[in-house]
Amino acid sequence: MKIEITLKSLGRLFYIVDPREETFEKVEDVPDYVTEVLPLFLILMFIEILISLWKKKHSYSLLDSIGSISQGICSESTKLLFKGVPLAAYIWIYDNWRVTDLPWNSIWTWLICFIGVDFGYYWLHRASHEINILWAAHQVHHSSEHYNATTAVRQSILQNYLTWMFYLPLALGIPPSIFLVHQQFNLIYQFWIHTELISSLGPLEYIFNTPSHHRVHHGRNRYCIDKNYAGTFIIWDRIFGTFECENDEVVYGVTHPVTTFDPSYIQLGHFIHIFKTFWEVKGFNNKLSVLFKGPGWTPGKPRLGLIEDIPDVRAPHDRYNPHLPTWCKVYVLVHFSLILAAFMDLADRHGSFNQLTVICGLMYCMLSLTSFGSIMDKKHWAPLVEFARCLLYYTVDLYFLPSEESSYYVFVMALRAVFLFSALLWTLCLVQVLSLKFHKKIK
Repeated sequence: MKIEITLKSLGRLFYIVDPREETFEKVEDVPDYVTEVLPLFLILMFIEILISLWKKKHSYSLLDSIGSISQGICSESTKLLFKGVPLAAYIWIYDNWRVTDLPWNSIWTWLICFIGVDFGYYWLHRASHEINILWAAHQVHHSSEHYNATTAVRQSILQNYLTWMFYLPLALGIPPSIFLVHQQFNLIYQFWIHTELISSLGPLEYIFNTPSHHRVHHGRNRYCIDKNYAGTFIIWDRIFGTFECENDEVVYGVTHPVTTFDPSYIQLGHFIHIFKTFWEVKGFNNKLSVLFKGPGWTPGKPRLGLIEDIPDVRAPHDRYNPHLPTWCKVYVLVHFSLILAAFMDLADRHGSFNQLTVICGLMYCMLSLTSFGSIMDKKHWAPLVEFARCLLYYTVDLYFLPSEESSYYVFVMALRAVFLFSALLWTLCLVQVLSLKFHKKIK
């Protein structure tokens, strides 16, 4: 059974599924495919890392990978709390305004929805690049200067709540349960195309979105800007004039690189920039333009700005990668792995917990990711935050500590030892920092 589930999950990565097995009458019967496939994502990330090391490619950076997966945790956290919100409008339109009743168990309904969701995604994705307020959310996905499997999970906490309206035309006839299936499959398909290990797929390049096409989309070279918005089918870009082949070596990231691993700034930094620009620009029309024209727009320029304003970058190009001592990298990796495992367990079993427990668990995850980001950014206040985080663990630990008869008791005691050692480590760091400040003052 386990092998069967793994093979099915692998097939879902490429949209290779049996429609008869992935068709449901009710929304509540639709599996959470994204959560189910997360372990497979991690396995494929590990395989890609091994192949990259073997081929001596520099596709991965430990700090960047932790930063990308952290954004994925942030994004999935909001879904645990507000999962049904974007779907609510779709269901309301379907219940009150649909113009036809397509049968939920028809293969034709399934196929129409397959194409319709991908078409809707093209315009959703294009708008997310061409409308500044939507780009503020979507830029999270583009903020990495590396391109690998971890980049795929680097997602926004807000994009789903800003772009749901692009799928509403489908609600005029497509049952919500079928829509929800394809919305998830469309997202899952886009995981495997985030790699530098696959060069070209021959004739498939003319029809499907591939790693080569999507590398262009993630580039900040001038020829890459605003190209290849496809989800599954690249044909939409070919039809609407936004297609570009991969030519020069791609330099990844946004045109103004995000030089931090702070999850809050990565998620909200461009919103802050928009707010400041909106406040400073003169004229009501200009203020609206700040929100609804392209991120490259300024007064007197075209809607999407001028390509000449984009820095003309060429590979190789320096990437943000602060130098940390080896012990610090190992520390962050170990603690991040613990938080990732805890989050995946919470995501898998959150239905069995009360809402307060879920919220507290997610808040601790966010505190941890913020602390890790401050360590990787070499912030002066990082030791204090990490010490407080390790100390806070004991509050949670004492509350949930199982009895000695529990099979988890030994594991929890081992975790307690890890966090105790970590707290002592950061206590020493704090003493050292305070000592240095004291010596500077008396000099």
